[in-house]
Amino acid sequence: MLPLFYNQRMIKGLTVVKPVGSPAAWERLSALFSELGFEPGKGWDDGTGRGVSFLAPLGNAEFVTGRLPAVPELLIECTQLDIVHGIVKRWLSAELRTEEISGRLSGISETHWKSRLFTVHLGDDLVFGFWEREDVLAGRPIAVEGDLSAAGMKFGIVVARWNAVITDRLLQGSLDAITRSGGKLEDVQIVRVPGAWEIPSAARMLADLRDDGGKRKFDSIITLGCLLRGETAHYEAIYNEAARGIGQSQQDTGVPHAFGVLTCETLEQALNRAGIKAGNKGFEAAVAAIEMVSIARKIGHAAAGEHEGSGVTAGKNAQVDVDRASEGFQK
Repeated sequence: MLPLFYNQRMIKGLTVVKPVGSPAAWERLSALFSELGFEPGKGWDDGTGRGVSFLAPLGNAEFVTGRLPAVPELLIECTQLDIVHGIVKRWLSAELRTEEISGRLSGISETHWKSRLFTVHLGDDLVFGFWEREDVLAGRPIAVEGDLSAAGMKFGIVVARWNAVITDRLLQGSLDAITRSGGKLEDVQIVRVPGAWEIPSAARMLADLRDDGGKRKFDSIITLGCLLRGETAHYEAIYNEAARGIGQSQQDTGVPHAFGVLTCETLEQALNRAGIKAGNKGFEAAVAAIEMVSIARKIGHAAAGEHEGSGVTAGKNAQVDVDRASEGFQK
């Protein structure tokens, strides 16, 4: 039996080496694979020959017993197969006469293994098959993504009074994002603090609040502020501590915190980011908060509170209504 430390993955990659008949063909093939999007690897030249490698994100070796499938030895999985087919056809058009292309390049056909495939003969006994899954998500990790519905969510918003001409616009952007996404203003608690330095403390207070049932009162905290660079290092000190404190509150409580604290050189830059030219960062912070709450609920995070009116409770209540309707229909 192998020692325990051998029970780890030791294989890093797989290389298939194929000969090419001439330096000119080698150059042309290198150009084709570069155009197809392969990542160039390390090449070599020892005076008697030279090689170049092309890297793919994934690879595998497949061994077959019994009847071999009617596919080329080298198969390349890709996306946008029709575009790949066009690139290969254009490359062949520069190498061959038009009437010769059909003998080298097949059309795209469906396979019995739920894929689409075409083959190409590139010369020197080099035959490649390019294929694409019919289900483009097959074989890929399934990602959990948040929805942009704020229905039933509760938010705490901490907004600094300093530079109020900016922060008031950020606050309006956040409220706009929440209500446009199905949230209610009565589910939003706004706390105003003197400046950016005080934001982390207030954010932590809101994140720690719990209802009578012990559930967290707010699903997410949105932090809004504005710092403008001055003539001293005061700006850097305040920003660094504000960012650190907000991040620390999020990590310690598990409640998502959206960062909407602007750090700008001039008042004009801040105004542009508060709804004039470059969007409204308060709106963007609220959207991020909504998505993070949705993600927390989907993965079953403890911070996704089950307070009255929350998405969790609303979902359960909706299921109860469906069950009751089904029972009435059956009767």
